[in-house]
Amino acid sequence: MKKILLVVAVVVLYVLHQDIWFWRSSYLVFGFIPIGLFYQGMFSVAASLLMWLLVSHAWPSHLEQEVEETKSREDSAR
Repeated sequence: MKKILLVVAVVVLYVLHQDIWFWRSSYLVFGFIPIGLFYQGMFSVAASLLMWLLVSHAWPSHLEQEVEETKSREDSAR
């Protein structure tokens, strides 16, 4: 279930990256930041958080075990 939610989050973030709805807006956030720039900044924060979640919950740990086993075999052969 956790992996399905992560896949859905990636797809949602991909769709939200196409921010065509702010292209013609002249609205300023906090009175000086264009809404498109603010949106992209918040998108970057969201993408960073999603990447952290992906690494912490969906990282293939068997790959790291293979690397550790290879290193230990190389160290014992020396």
